[in-house]
Amino acid sequence: MTDLANAVTRLPLHGGAQIPSLGLGTFRLTGASAVDSISTALSLGYRHLDTAAMYENEAEVGAGLRASGVARNEVFITTKVWTTDIAPGDLQASAQASLERLKLDQVDLLLIHWPNKSIPLAGSIEALCDAKRRGYARNIGVANFPSDMLDDAVRLAAKHGEKIATNQCEYHPRLSQAKVLEACRKHGVAFVSYCPLGQGRMADEDAIAPIAKKHGKTISQIVLRWHVQQGVCAIPKAASAGHQRDNLDIFSFTLPDDDMRAISALARHDGRLVKPGFGPEWDR
Repeated sequence: MTDLANAVTRLPLHGGAQIPSLGLGTFRLTGASAVDSISTALSLGYRHLDTAAMYENEAEVGAGLRASGVARNEVFITTKVWTTDIAPGDLQASAQASLERLKLDQVDLLLIHWPNKSIPLAGSIEALCDAKRRGYARNIGVANFPSDMLDDAVRLAAKHGEKIATNQCEYHPRLSQAKVLEACRKHGVAFVSYCPLGQGRMADEDAIAPIAKKHGKTISQIVLRWHVQQGVCAIPKAASAGHQRDNLDIFSFTLPDDDMRAISALARHDGRLVKPGFGPEWDR
């Protein structure tokens, strides 16, 4: 295992599992270049890969894992069931298809990618719990669930003797997720942040530049450190080895409280970037 892999902190999940607090987001990584990027990331020290049925790259993620030579039991792999496929029966079939594309017997984490207003949540959570009992996933969770919906998911899973391990949502300094974070902490659910760098917009935040200069780090490294220092897991996309290496190099320093507050103060009412029409009613 590389020094950078050893440096990455891990967050506890229900049942004793641990999720590395920095992962590789793979949205829009496809084809041979995706296989190369994933293999390179693992060789550098990444031990957490995030994919989804909707990304249409699960085969590449599996191929990248095999090409890396890193043992399967060293890598935490997440995949997700798309919003149209979360009804009972459909969800389990989607999970099976994902495993076939990944060429894995089991993923570490299976998520409902988005809730669906036309599919009762009770049935979706029951199907998710059933997928875990069938051995398709070691842990189960949700994504893009506002706080009230997370409360419901946790309650419904408990009826089937299971626990929601994570909630994956958009999060970056321009978007406050205080209510969702509070709900996650209340339930012992790990928060995983996608778009942690605001799709590149953080590079334009003048308030972060002096913080980066003070610590001798890039703006991206400062923002990723802001995530993990809150006990949040971040999954930035990084195709190049240089960016991957930079992203991993955030565990050797600590941001003081005033820097953390200054970054959090960048939140704004129009900060959300991912807002599809089928999305839920977000926390305000």
